[in-house]
Amino acid sequence: MNDIDPRDDRRGQEDTAVLTELNRLVYELDAPPPGLVERIQFAVALENLDVEVARWERAGSFAGVRGGSPGTITFTVDNLTLMVNFTSIGARHRIDGWLVPAGEHTVEVRVAEHESSTTKADDGGRFVLSDVPAGTTQIVVHLVNSRGEPGRTVVTPTIML
Repeated sequence: MNDIDPRDDRRGQEDTAVLTELNRLVYELDAPPPGLVERIQFAVALENLDVEVARWERAGSFAGVRGGSPGTITFTVDNLTLMVNFTSIGARHRIDGWLVPAGEHTVEVRVAEHESSTTKADDGGRFVLSDVPAGTTQIVVHLVNSRGEPGRTVVTPTIML
């Protein structure tokens, strides 16, 4: 006695065909944005995975914003506040930033497909990077403790400059 119904095999083939066509239509009508995979890879590709991610102080006001310079953004994590101002200079950007509490921390700006730019904040917590290319950007702050020894590392969410 054979327990396999030939109709079950046809139904399975029909289901597979319908799902294949549905997948094609979804990709055609609502494809992921260009460069999405690369931006995600950039966001998670930090050499030192022992980082704290800062959050936007008012993330809702920036959610979904595309194009243009974001202006001034404040990031916070635990007892650190990072305020940055972005000024467009042609295809490049100037970043003025302030760290509270202040200290001579190392600030790195990562831009996808470009070399990182690094500077050191002054004793008042101020730093400037005057020639940052446009693109998917993150700011990484390498904090030092009161004895000047390396401390924790804080990274911002990605920003499109």
